[in-house]
Amino acid sequence: MEMIKQGQQNSREEITVEDTVASIIQSVRREGDVALKAYLREFDGVEIEELRVQEEDIQKARAQLPQTLLQDIQFSIERIKAFAEAQRRSLTEFEQEMIPGVFLGQRVIPIEKVGAYIPGGRYPLLSSAQMAIIPAKVAGVSNVKVCTPPTKSGEVHPAVLVAAHMSGADEVYRVGGAQAIAALAYGTESIAPVQKITGPGNVFVTEAKRQVNGQVGIDLLAGPSEVLVVADQFANPVYIASDLLAQAEHDINARVALVTTDRNVGIAVLGEIEEQLKTLPTAEVARVSWERKGQVFLADHLEEAISIVNEWAPEHLHVQTKNAYEIKDRFINYGSLFLGELSSVVYADKVCGTNHILPTRAAAKYTGGVWVGTFLKVVTYQHIKPKGVELLAPHCVRQSNHEGLIGHLRSANVRWSGKLDII
Repeated sequence: MEMIKQGQQNSREEITVEDTVASIIQSVRREGDVALKAYLREFDGVEIEELRVQEEDIQKARAQLPQTLLQDIQFSIERIKAFAEAQRRSLTEFEQEMIPGVFLGQRVIPIEKVGAYIPGGRYPLLSSAQMAIIPAKVAGVSNVKVCTPPTKSGEVHPAVLVAAHMSGADEVYRVGGAQAIAALAYGTESIAPVQKITGPGNVFVTEAKRQVNGQVGIDLLAGPSEVLVVADQFANPVYIASDLLAQAEHDINARVALVTTDRNVGIAVLGEIEEQLKTLPTAEVARVSWERKGQVFLADHLEEAISIVNEWAPEHLHVQTKNAYEIKDRFINYGSLFLGELSSVVYADKVCGTNHILPTRAAAKYTGGVWVGTFLKVVTYQHIKPKGVELLAPHCVRQSNHEGLIGHLRSANVRWSGKLDII
């Protein structure tokens, strides 16, 4: 393997956020809405009395959007919902007599209350609202609370608000940052606590999710964005460059990389990125990301390329090789897989139906992204009849006796022999 382009080494000047987030969480737990409103003044520069968005706010936001955007939102909602429904059908309940008299079963139960965090920041990510809310509602979650930072006018961005409402949000609050995560986890006067929190965010939001994990469930610790493209000699450098820059424009800390088996493709992509940056309106961010984090690997052969991918475990993996579909099963560590040069990552980011809340920083080695199952509990039950007791009890009594757990022994034995202890 050869490095055609090496990203800059990570700086030791990374921001330490743990203590800041811990302080914010404690403030929200102590002071509730008072703390949330103080942080709105401090971080967002707005005075807000009513944290919850009202119906008239939703209608006002809807009136500001062009009809074409409303149609686009509806289209993507339908695609995301259809895929989530297909996933839900794959999770089944069952009951089976495993041995005579022993009936074991599985139930699939939705979480009751979920918090969905929708980022603000540089871009109005209305698609993040859809990705966090729709699978939850398809799963059967009865209450989805949305928290999202307000704009400088003190309102939720109209496209984000309408997308959240159309996706099925039950409540929307003008609160962002670590303080929103604390409110969802512990509750305030205005925001009742939830049982699980989902959605991407900046480093403060991610750290807050880490700190409240256990008080509530979380989906995963996501971000910054990542994409890794695998390419052979048949790949199109224009496509590859546009794919890398599409993720680089998210964040100056986004990680974008190319693994190619063809030197000419790698060199061509470097040149094409420079050309595209000249006309890219978001080049101010994308160029920094590319220069700091961008990498191009030259693999000796496809097997080495696959090995690099599985070690990298990228959030988005785009395979742009002639035989992409045929080799898909050889990739095992990724958040979401895109096969063939036409399968742009941005289609999944926005409208095709799969979820874009995905594992980053090699977490794809042990987890997938958000899906309908994120909002479901698969639980078991047992129904044991006399025949089952006859088969189970002797083994259970002997094992409990060996372990010295005489209370266990008695609970098993009294149902078998009618006596507490072995005679």
